[in-house]
Amino acid sequence: MCGIAGLLFANPARPVDRDLLRTMSDAIGHRGPDGEGFFVDPGVGLAHRRLAIIDVEGGSQPIGNEDGSVQVVFNGEIYNFRELRRSLEAEGHHFRTSSDTEVLVHLYEKHGESLVDHLRGMFAFALWDRRRRLLLLARDRLGLKPLYYYRDSEILLFGSEPKAILAHPGVAREVAPEALEDYLAFGVVLGERSIFRGIHKLPPAHVLAIRPEDWSATPRRYWRLEMEADPEPSVDHWVEAIRAKMEEAVRLHLIADVPVGAFLSGGVDSSVIVALAAGRSEGAPLAFSMGFAESSFNELPQARRTAAFFGVDLTEEIVAPDAVSLLDEMAHYYDEPFADSSAIPTYLVARLASRSVKVVLTGDGGDEAFGGYARYQHDLGEAAIRALLPKWFRRLALGSLGAAWPRADWLPRPLRAKTALSNLAMEGGGAYANTLMVCREPLRRRLLAPGVAAGLNGHRPGRSVEAPHAMAPADDPLAGMIAADVETLLPDDYLVKVDRASMAHGVEARPPFLDHELMELAARIPSRWKISRGETKWILKRAFADRLPAGLLNRPKQGFEVPIDAWLRGPLRPVFEEAVLAPGGRAAELLNQDEARRLHQAHLRGVGRHGAVLWSLLVLARWAERHLPSQPRGGLAP
Repeated sequence: MCGIAGLLFANPARPVDRDLLRTMSDAIGHRGPDGEGFFVDPGVGLAHRRLAIIDVEGGSQPIGNEDGSVQVVFNGEIYNFRELRRSLEAEGHHFRTSSDTEVLVHLYEKHGESLVDHLRGMFAFALWDRRRRLLLLARDRLGLKPLYYYRDSEILLFGSEPKAILAHPGVAREVAPEALEDYLAFGVVLGERSIFRGIHKLPPAHVLAIRPEDWSATPRRYWRLEMEADPEPSVDHWVEAIRAKMEEAVRLHLIADVPVGAFLSGGVDSSVIVALAAGRSEGAPLAFSMGFAESSFNELPQARRTAAFFGVDLTEEIVAPDAVSLLDEMAHYYDEPFADSSAIPTYLVARLASRSVKVVLTGDGGDEAFGGYARYQHDLGEAAIRALLPKWFRRLALGSLGAAWPRADWLPRPLRAKTALSNLAMEGGGAYANTLMVCREPLRRRLLAPGVAAGLNGHRPGRSVEAPHAMAPADDPLAGMIAADVETLLPDDYLVKVDRASMAHGVEARPPFLDHELMELAARIPSRWKISRGETKWILKRAFADRLPAGLLNRPKQGFEVPIDAWLRGPLRPVFEEAVLAPGGRAAELLNQDEARRLHQAHLRGVGRHGAVLWSLLVLARWAERHLPSQPRGGLAP
């Protein structure tokens, strides 16, 4: 795993400032503590920071083809690089390293921009073709590896993290109002936007090919997960197919020239990964887990039982409320406000693992592949009711009733009639967007400072969820929810969380469940076998029932949650009041502090459970203090 950065001028004769290129590289130095490399041509510069995993001695970057006309900087792992290399060598291509990176330049020589179609792995890379004066940016199918870019009429900047781009002295640190509303809605910024106006994410499964004569080129999608179930094969067929593909995916993800460990939560997904990894490891693999003093949030007992069952050496720690002292440190690594509170234990378990290994396997993607989230089960119930009611009745009667119904956020979700009525009044995509939202209307707009709200121009955050949901078959609501998650929360929340946490500590995180061939297999499994009779991940559990400890399969899903509600009423109370409510702070430029104060007081009195919203406000305020200047600056300097 590594970090990449660079720039391209619209004017091919414009010289590159090598000091600037190094500054961009230094900004993401934590992603690659083992080395750095640069390539400079007229009008273009590439930078690379290396975390040495494969070909430790010889895999330094940038790497070029035989005559140096094609150069690449790469972040990720190509798991099928050995078979690609054998094929390319048979056709006369010559390699000088044993790294997976070198495959990219030769594959580009053969296939051009469609080289991405042949890659199996996680990747973000920038490839420079000197003959065509073309810069190709690419990102893997599911968005495991990040890539950001900025473009104006004179320059394109790119980097693994926004901080590489912000290292350019002329890039404005201005907040995009639409991105800020998305953040309040979902706790993260979804889609192509970043929180900074003008800085964009290259979306997963996209390439962007830029040449001076085609400066306004837009990203092109090269892959989409098609949620089309195949109803013909039997359950036994799917069980065998899942077993075989999971075995293959874990075998590929274990390829490394350094020790490999695993995150172990005690849930089904991480336990399946550890089971398969333990079966292929020569010695006892290492596993790492975090727990909480609050027993209702603590999964360490199950993680210990699972580790003992597989003969795994488990290293563990307890997350305490003083972990919030990490807020400012994490704001540095995440660059954007990021309100998924499970980032705290993820950050700490990555730090724990970094003391022993450079690579860890994770269970990310199991819920999206096999229908594991509790919200799926709940929303399937709503979808069944929705299908029985006429659209006019849902829209007029239930919509009006939902709007008038009092909030009851302190109740379990099945008893919150307001949310249920609102969801039933909507179509499936809108209802699922409503389910995913941390902060809904009209509270969300009330929390924004008036000046920010005025710049929204009709923006509606739910669209980013509704569009992919609509790509799935209309009669398969679970497929719609999974499709929406794969396009939104997976790349912009869960994978960002793990990427930044692991890279902050020089650890590469690999999720075998997100092998794209495994995801394509899972997408063909009928939804009735993913959630069966109210049991989530039914088909996955059946596939590995004989490989896991007794009792594990029937445990309720817990998640990597943090006791934020209690912390905000206790040790986090003064932190919140100082960061969010103090007059004259940076939060006052973004938020309506009177509304935030009202919500905070209600939470302290126990009138509602507002912990998730309040946490998002706290993270935003601490982020703003660190990342926003006192006075906004203009665009890029000439």
